[in-house]
Amino acid sequence: MKYRRLGDSNLEVSEISLGSWLTYGVGVEADKARACLDAAFDVGINFIDTANIYGRGAAETFLGDALKGRPRDSYVLATKLYFPMTDTDFGLSRAQVEKQLDASVQRLRTDYVDLYQCHRYDSATPLEETMEALTRAVQSGKARHIGFSEWPADRIRGALAIPGVTKFVSSQPQYSLLWREPEAEVIPLCAENGISQIVWSPLGQGVLTGKYDPDRPPPPGTRAASDEMGGFIDRLMRPELLRAVQRLKPIAEEAGLTLPQFALAWVLREPNVASAIIGASRPEQVHENAKASGAVVNPQLFERAEAIVGEAVAEAEPA
Repeated sequence: MKYRRLGDSNLEVSEISLGSWLTYGVGVEADKARACLDAAFDVGINFIDTANIYGRGAAETFLGDALKGRPRDSYVLATKLYFPMTDTDFGLSRAQVEKQLDASVQRLRTDYVDLYQCHRYDSATPLEETMEALTRAVQSGKARHIGFSEWPADRIRGALAIPGVTKFVSSQPQYSLLWREPEAEVIPLCAENGISQIVWSPLGQGVLTGKYDPDRPPPPGTRAASDEMGGFIDRLMRPELLRAVQRLKPIAEEAGLTLPQFALAWVLREPNVASAIIGASRPEQVHENAKASGAVVNPQLFERAEAIVGEAVAEAEPA
């Protein structure tokens, strides 16, 4: 496993990290989830990402129990806030930052999180209030560093322009061969300001594993076949996209990689990406995906893959 510095922080995070969205505490049985977590540590993954909203606290509670026997300095723990935990608890106000951080560290059975992230931008709260609250969270020692997920470029610039507040070190966007939107503004802006990307859905909700046949229903037990774990996969299950993904398999083989490893290596080719978050329901998935770290791939193979997928994405978009 290779490691990269997370923005301007002093955190070294594994190039592959383990996420818990739609899985731990919700869609995956506890024993299987614990086996995946153990596998992650076995292969050198040190970065665990979660959020208070995942299972309304269930993912954090699971991790708190599963991690309690491990030395706290042996892993980097990240969580998030923003989405409604109750009818009245949501957003990024001063009160919510304080309340939700306290609740998260309690569920996680720790004194602090290494990275506290704004899960989305809160247009109902002044940006200055949010940044001042996050700064206090760092000063209190309950959060070591701060980040954001899916913030537009103008809001990132706004946060960077506020004097006297703690600076963000991470951005968590959706990014994959099937979704390249962050390349336009977010990645260049972050690269200039000491902010790294922690990528979610680098395998396109599992579509980039190649397991979905465009002419057949999703296999039982897969994310696309699950009501609990479906997520945003529906928009990626278009036949033209699924056929394009099948055409990537020979390219991955040329690189000496499986298709999931190739897709992860593509994400990690970007220097501003510190880590790619994987989801796993079986330990074997963790072991396979971890092998993408440090993979050396001929850039021409990536270019061929980009051309195939780019054409299919254009076909899939409505006129």
